[in-house]
Amino acid sequence: MPASPDALHIGARVVVRYRLEPSETRATPGHPTMTDALGDLVHRDAAVLVVETRRGRVSVPRERVVTVKEVPPAPSRRAAPAHLALSVTDMARVTAPSWGALEREPLGDWELRASHGFTQRGSSALALGDPGLALPDAVDHVEHWYAVRALPPRVALPGPTGFDPGGDPVGAELLARGWTAGGRSLTLTAPTAVVAAADPGGPGVTVTEELDEPWLEAYRRSRTVVESAVVAVLTGSPRQLFARVDAEDGPGGQQHQQSPVAIGRLAVAHGWAGLGAVWTDPSARGRGLARHLTARLVAHAAADGIRLVHLQVEADNLTALALYGRLGFEAHSEYAHLTGPERS
Repeated sequence: MPASPDALHIGARVVVRYRLEPSETRATPGHPTMTDALGDLVHRDAAVLVVETRRGRVSVPRERVVTVKEVPPAPSRRAAPAHLALSVTDMARVTAPSWGALEREPLGDWELRASHGFTQRGSSALALGDPGLALPDAVDHVEHWYAVRALPPRVALPGPTGFDPGGDPVGAELLARGWTAGGRSLTLTAPTAVVAAADPGGPGVTVTEELDEPWLEAYRRSRTVVESAVVAVLTGSPRQLFARVDAEDGPGGQQHQQSPVAIGRLAVAHGWAGLGAVWTDPSARGRGLARHLTARLVAHAAADGIRLVHLQVEADNLTALALYGRLGFEAHSEYAHLTGPERS
């Protein structure tokens, strides 16, 4: 998906298409006028973009840039389908920006997130890679960081499906301190084309980039929210789309129930689409609205050139797992959520 260079974070994997100088085109057979630099964005300023490629750093003057696109990380599981080809670590990096947070603070490769306690993803530390400190010191820092915010310390620990948190160095350190392991969340992935093609059909689906009040009111009906955080969390990704199915009109044009009756949210980051907040009003369930809305929402991402989609779902939510299985999603990895005692 084309983007402004200023909208991309340093470290994003990008492809920069830029114009060649006449002296460069004469030295190349066929005289192409443009070329691409694929790699990690390591620097940008008003004059230049710097991309770390496999062949070294490439500096591209801004005035020669034609387009910039963020692309997924390079696959690490070569024999797997594209949507299963990333390592657990790279998949966790892809999914992280797809849910917002009021605060994000790095601790080495870890990311501390807080949103007044709203959602586990929005109020937990993503333990990923090297925290830049000895592990006990890093956990001390996490415990203090959440204590300052009057929140229980919580860590989201990624791993392969069915992994034992106690077998991971971070999990072992947390459990030894008296932290408790809570629920698991599965990360499911699929090609966007497969999900879009599984649309069973149904009523019109409205998709917008703006979070409007009808969508937000339906979201409030789906769960308990923290009003001081909910808008910032829902709009805190690099880009997001909001989909809804409105209630059908009753006799005389009167809506017979509160609108909308089904909602979903899709975020775009790291070249992937991230699905979330899918919900159907209890009075409208059993009509295939969730499947229809999800397929239509993912089709919007596919039309923008996004080939892969992910979501997170609680591992014991059998109804949701059945829905996403019918749409073509497969299990990639999972998160264990560990919570420590609150400190004053």
